[in-house]
Amino acid sequence: MRIVEDELIERIRRRIPSSEGGALRLGIGHDAALIHSENPDWAVTCDQFLEDIHFIIDKHPPASVGYKALTRATSDIVAMGARPRFFLLSLALPVERSGTWLNELLSGMARASKLLGLRLVGGDTARSPGGRERVALNLVVLGEVQHGREIGRAGARPGDGIYVTGILGRSQLGLELLLRGMAKRGKYRKFLFPHYYPVLPFDFGLWLGRHNLPSAMMDISDGLSTDLARLCRSSGVGAHIYADQIPTVSVPGSLPQIPALAPLTLALHGGEDYGLLFTVPRQFSSQIPEVFHRTRTRTTRIGEIVRGSGVSVVGRGGEVSPLIPGGWDPFARR
Repeated sequence: MRIVEDELIERIRRRIPSSEGGALRLGIGHDAALIHSENPDWAVTCDQFLEDIHFIIDKHPPASVGYKALTRATSDIVAMGARPRFFLLSLALPVERSGTWLNELLSGMARASKLLGLRLVGGDTARSPGGRERVALNLVVLGEVQHGREIGRAGARPGDGIYVTGILGRSQLGLELLLRGMAKRGKYRKFLFPHYYPVLPFDFGLWLGRHNLPSAMMDISDGLSTDLARLCRSSGVGAHIYADQIPTVSVPGSLPQIPALAPLTLALHGGEDYGLLFTVPRQFSSQIPEVFHRTRTRTTRIGEIVRGSGVSVVGRGGEVSPLIPGGWDPFARR
């Protein structure tokens, strides 16, 4: 039986009580839940980071596993316009990974927690079960957001501009090099860093929230083609994006000329950039900087929200075609 992740989430939502109301302001379908409290509110999310799914034990340095696991989970908080505060870590691992490997993982996670202003407040540990024991991390991250300043996925409206931060496809390029055994070649090592140690647009996300500029926002974790389709479904709208406006990674000319390494393919379908995807009403567009001065975060307008449904991409020659989601889906992989 084949299933896609969005269908699985919808099945869970229908079977288990999850409707918004009372203290629950936002629930399933957004990057994080929003729980009302005495000002500020709490944004809460959880995320898994699993061996052989999210990282490869003999290819990813343990420090990058720890750093990336926490960064990945925290990206959902930043995408709500919230400030990360606390996290909990549940960790299952085989005994042979409980020495130096674990120490390096914790060093990487400590580095991320310092950069993101997070404090560890609890969790759980267990030995991995089964024949071949694998490492599994589960993180819960909590962040603070002022009343009315949270940003969900459901507010985009026709006419809004569509923006992204950073350069898309950098992490996927690093992964492609890693999988092709090119990571140790000196001329390619710099392309691994965005995959091992992604940098969140932390301060820019908070700035957007304080100024209440986006109508909708989420992080780009599974690829632009997949995540923009999710934002559009949540908002009940469609989107047009322009191929020549998408900020793509520069691919070394010495690499094979194959579709998987084409810059536009990497930008549209590559995951784990953890940049922001957000929409802004036309009257606020002049307030979005091309470069956010505090952290040199680059922002790019790549299209606009339209009536209807689905996402279309306008090619460099003006041709229009539907953009089929082709990003990461763990249930679509074998």
